Amino acid sequence: MSPAPVIIAIDGRSGAGKTTLAVELAARLRARHKVSLFHLEDIYPGWNGLAAGIERYISTVLGPLSRGEAAAWTSWDWERHYDGDPRVTLPAEIVIVEGVGAAAAAARPFLSAVIWADSPEDVRRTRALQRDGETYEPYWDQWAAQESEWLAADDVAAEADLHIRNVADGGAPEDVLQLLPYLPGLAQVLAPELSARRGLSLRAERLDARTQAAELFSALYGRSANAVWLDSSNAGVSIITGPAAGGDPADPTVRTAAERSRFSILADDGGTFGQSVTHRAGASHISAGSVTASVDGPFFRWLDTVWGRRAVRAPEGYPGEFTLGWLGYLGYELKRETGGADVSAATPDAALIFAGRAVVLDHVEGTAWLLALDAPDATEWLDTARAAVRAAAATPTASDSQDAAAYPAGAALDGGSTGVGGSPVPAFTSRDSGVAYRAKIAEAQREIGEGNTYEVCLTTTLAAHVPADTVDPWNTYLALRRRNPAPFASYLAFDGLAVASTSPERFLRIASDGGMRAEPIKGTRRRAADAAEDAALRTELATSLKDRAENIMIVDLLRNDLSHFAVPGSVTVSRLCAIESYATVHQMVSTIDASLPPGSPRAEAVAACFPAGSMTGAPKISTMAILDRLEAGPRGVYSGAIGYFSLNGATDLAVAIRTLVISADGDGTAELTLGVGGAITSDSVPDEEYDEIRTKAYGVLSTLGAEFPDP
Repeated sequence: MSPAPVIIAIDGRSGAGKTTLAVELAARLRARHKVSLFHLEDIYPGWNGLAAGIERYISTVLGPLSRGEAAAWTSWDWERHYDGDPRVTLPAEIVIVEGVGAAAAAARPFLSAVIWADSPEDVRRTRALQRDGETYEPYWDQWAAQESEWLAADDVAAEADLHIRNVADGGAPEDVLQLLPYLPGLAQVLAPELSARRGLSLRAERLDARTQAAELFSALYGRSANAVWLDSSNAGVSIITGPAAGGDPADPTVRTAAERSRFSILADDGGTFGQSVTHRAGASHISAGSVTASVDGPFFRWLDTVWGRRAVRAPEGYPGEFTLGWLGYLGYELKRETGGADVSAATPDAALIFAGRAVVLDHVEGTAWLLALDAPDATEWLDTARAAVRAAAATPTASDSQDAAAYPAGAALDGGSTGVGGSPVPAFTSRDSGVAYRAKIAEAQREIGEGNTYEVCLTTTLAAHVPADTVDPWNTYLALRRRNPAPFASYLAFDGLAVASTSPERFLRIASDGGMRAEPIKGTRRRAADAAEDAALRTELATSLKDRAENIMIVDLLRNDLSHFAVPGSVTVSRLCAIESYATVHQMVSTIDASLPPGSPRAEAVAACFPAGSMTGAPKISTMAILDRLEAGPRGVYSGAIGYFSLNGATDLAVAIRTLVISADGDGTAELTLGVGGAITSDSVPDEEYDEIRTKAYGVLSTLGAEFPDP
């Protein structure tokens, strides 16, 4: 007897390419493991023997192997149509069984993982007949019928851990190997494969080029189903003039804004290492090429398996923290894993891509860095990206971030073209009328008066339904970034879902060396076209006792969140209630810093702070319960986080505010949603709070030419 092996079943209809996949997968795994391979076709008793073949396979092969014993079985002689020679399959560290019925219901209790291979029927028939020739052709319909009858009673595909759309291009085995280590039943035995990912080689090139980011993104990723642009769209404004009055480079507010706006990251999930993941209600669905895996369990537990340990070295001279990795968003409903209730949203609770190659723009040095994990296709991509960077640097366009400097304070308030190209103006409705929202403010104040909370960040959702062909997510984002440049602007595309954000707020940064930073925003005033009025509004915000109280309460909450994993005594407040100004609003911002001890679980550190306290109120957990009752609906992407998880253990996440979400409904229509809200305290004035959410919505709505839905 040997130790019980890991058993992987590859199932699917005839002609789906199971045999070739199993042979190639076994060959790759044998580089680090002892592998046995068993083909069910060797044991089937004839053309009508599917049910009998499954029974023989389970009793004579699968049972013994699962116990670590040698399996002695009788083969099937296809020429004689009778039992053939006796054979033996020895146990091994990994056993791969393939064939129709390999993952039948009675077999699944013995299996560590189930892979379902699929292909269009015409492709499957062609493959099967090419393999078995004329002998097989008369029996194709008979064989297919028994498969259909079996699958009608046993939906193996629905139970599979991995799904393969096997197009026979040779890429399936490598795609499978990317995702197999994510499966809990295989994680331990495939530890060598996981370790290999932590020793990846990073190729990098530095190009001296002030590149037009929008043109570059369109050229490289305009046709990608899944792509991310983390876009410092106010780089020109913050670095050249600064958000503070006077723009003095010695002003710490100016320096902080410049740091936030230094880099832009452009990437998709293409290439050898490209992957994407969506998470919904306790299940992560990861895709790599033609393969999709389903992994049950909390999102942050999954994140801990793929991120947080240093896997690459930063290139020499590279000033950024992002060294490839995961990019995308975490939705507010992930609060179910961090002390909040379980609420379902229409959008995924998280959506990320893994970028094995990306372009990073350094707006300070005027350079573009090309980053790619070493792979057979890396050189070709570097050549393509290099040419795209040079082309985008040679032909400036009005859509790039630098043109934000041409929009002086208050200019966005003067009207003019929305920049959305003559699309019909969407008519938004609100989840709460003005009367209802004011009533909820009063209810929040009642909760505060009873001592159940100190501050309630009450939100509502604006939504519009439009014909899908009348909204262009890409051009909509370009218009938003022109009118509302922000340090954490971003454009995310996830195959039918687009996120266009002009967020000014950092949720959490963890540097590769363990430095932590949160920068909550609490306190907002509109911008004015008149300079004197604009300055007065800024001064009003700076001297507002109520806004300072809101901000300080959230600072206290975040100091507590960071302290869960920080080095004792390292939590400090380096800026308290500073004023920063953006195209449409003035904001009150504070900065909290801390240090993460070496070896700390970084995914858990992110979870300890999620969701951002500036979007819940204080204390966080009890206030989230109050919000669930008051808001009576999900927030989705809004109030979550947008950013990256880098292969060097760094992360930088923005709060998902000032964020338009565009979802294709599949019926020729699209839904546009915009979340807005504000902090409610005991001395809040309902009319003023309602005016504040109108101010916050203005930047997005005005770009679309839309109005706030009154009453």
